[in-house]
Amino acid sequence: MNPRSYYSNTPALHYSVPPLGYFVSGKKMCVKAITIVAALFLVAPATAQARDVIHKGNVVVVPLRGEVAPSLLAFLRRAVKAAEGNEASAIIFEMNTYGGRLDSAADIVNALNQTNIPTYTFINTNAGSAGAIIAIATQHIFMAPVSAIGAAAPILPTGEDLPATAKEKTISYWSALIRGSAIKNGHNPDIAEAFINKDKEVKIGDRVVHPRGAVLALNAQEATERINGKPLLAEGVVDSIADLTKKAGLKGNVVAIEPTGFEQMAFWLTALAPLLLLGGILGAYLEFKIPGATLPGIISAICFALFFFGHYVAGLAGWEVVALFVLGIVLVLIEILFFAHSTIVFGVVGVFLILASLLWTMIDRYPGQNFFPTGKMLAVPLLNLFIAIIGSLIVIALLARYLPRTSIYRRFALMDSNPPGPSLAGVPREFTTALALKPGMQGTAVTVLRPSGKARFADHVVDVVTEGEFIAPQTPITVIQTDGMRVVVKNATHV
Repeated sequence: MNPRSYYSNTPALHYSVPPLGYFVSGKKMCVKAITIVAALFLVAPATAQARDVIHKGNVVVVPLRGEVAPSLLAFLRRAVKAAEGNEASAIIFEMNTYGGRLDSAADIVNALNQTNIPTYTFINTNAGSAGAIIAIATQHIFMAPVSAIGAAAPILPTGEDLPATAKEKTISYWSALIRGSAIKNGHNPDIAEAFINKDKEVKIGDRVVHPRGAVLALNAQEATERINGKPLLAEGVVDSIADLTKKAGLKGNVVAIEPTGFEQMAFWLTALAPLLLLGGILGAYLEFKIPGATLPGIISAICFALFFFGHYVAGLAGWEVVALFVLGIVLVLIEILFFAHSTIVFGVVGVFLILASLLWTMIDRYPGQNFFPTGKMLAVPLLNLFIAIIGSLIVIALLARYLPRTSIYRRFALMDSNPPGPSLAGVPREFTTALALKPGMQGTAVTVLRPSGKARFADHVVDVVTEGEFIAPQTPITVIQTDGMRVVVKNATHV
């Protein structure tokens, strides 16, 4: 087993809300926003097959094969939640594994110990190393005629033994954990500890079942031996799942859940949640900041879609959180389009719903648990959201300062400039060099500056650009920088 997880136990920005006239000149901005929201649902067909149909009273069979790894954890979490959510009568884990990562095993044990329906393990050949720890976390164990369980001593990924101090700490911690798991599920805690600790002697009555000096491993016949009327560990030897359901008296149709090819992807997507949130937030910011640009909106849509997709496949979230997220976006758009100068209620509620949906998506909540998450359940989601928000504020602050000075930004801004309206009829258009403009000179915005537009200085109308803020017509402005024919201005009321 791999013990790696045990050791790994903004400046103020001025932003002016653009007036309604800004959006009237380009309905495509609203269309883009709707397209971004709609893109979140494109993953629905791809994940429809990942959900298995389970009816009330079914017996759910979940295969646990191969290496114990994060992808197996994602699959098991999804299967357990699907079984519980659909009120299955029992879950049978068909196991054939030689072990794997200790951190993944710990998370799987935690998931199984939260399960509210009967759990069974059918050891179909091997339950070695981490597999033995997982089997102990189920309430009933059955074994195939030729099978084995045990030998769960931790080792390095290279196969070498742990250093003395690290080994002592790891075994001490895992001995306590596996004993607690065994007691909770009705197994002999001494047997469970002997799987991982070679210095543990197992004694039942006057009989020494296992002497110290080697980690314990049991075959099917040894594990099912009855001592004082109770089996040593496993309840019986069975040939198949059908044989198990018969001997265990399980009723209901047997439904098998198979892993999908998205489980490994789900692990990486959930691990990269802060980066996906950061990309989604920055893409949305740039979409509204750069007129005429569509790439930032597409990137934002992809990042948010992958964020929800990964957590959905991993069994952490359902489509209700996506609906909450979309509702938040709609309220924010309503605020910007219709109530920018009258109320902030829609915007505040929308932002709250967006943040709540992102946070709720990352919470690992099982059916039957309290609606309000515990502090432990909130720890990682809050950390991810905090990293994403702080990172976004830092990057947005840098973009607000330096982006308007770039040629790419000016190219997009000029592509979407306002056509001359009635207020400009008959007014001669002059280059900035026709009037000597210096920093500190006062003028008035003639058109919407978003961030480029027209401004009047004395009797001259010139082309100007802001540092990123939107300025409404007839707003006093002041020159803060000149560079050839480029004049940078800001709202004079905020100087």
